Amino acid sequence: MKVMKKNILLPLVGLFLLVYQNDAIGGAAMEISSSAFKDGEKIPIQYVMPGAGGKNISIPLTWKDVPAGTKSFCLSIVDPHPVAQNWVHWLVINIPAQVNSIEEGASKKKMPKGSVELKNSWGDIGYGGPQPPKGTGDHPYVVTLYALNVEKLDLRANTTLSGFKKAIEGKIISSSSITGKYSQ
Repeated sequence: MKVMKKNILLPLVGLFLLVYQNDAIGGAAMEISSSAFKDGEKIPIQYVMPGAGGKNISIPLTWKDVPAGTKSFCLSIVDPHPVAQNWVHWLVINIPAQVNSIEEGASKKKMPKGSVELKNSWGDIGYGGPQPPKGTGDHPYVVTLYALNVEKLDLRANTTLSGFKKAIEGKIISSSSITGKYSQ
């Protein structure tokens, strides 16, 4: 009888916490999107690297339903495909809390004031679009926005993905992701 009560109570406690969390952030979870592609769809050619036929224009992003207590945002675009092994396409830190978008082509030109772009796996500061090896199939490009409880991160331009993740650990209030796909 005691085991049965525990099995019933655990899902109820989890449901209560989920409802409480959603209520605490205004009833909806933070959401990121792009006008360039829908979640799970192909990234258009202009956003990929010149070696893949594109122009390497950074993708436009917008977000909404930001949780209370957010003091800044950071952003990552990573290709977790087994061939790519978490290839970093974009890392951005210190995006001010009042910002809710990054316009198309903003990388290295018109980033939100105060934000800092870090090096990507290409070895360049800023956005580096998709260019998966030919014949390796669709690669997922996971765009993740993190709402943080700190105004600023102090990271060097050459911070690795693991260093980035370690720096935001314990500071994340909420996060939201979309995935674009691309193959050659």
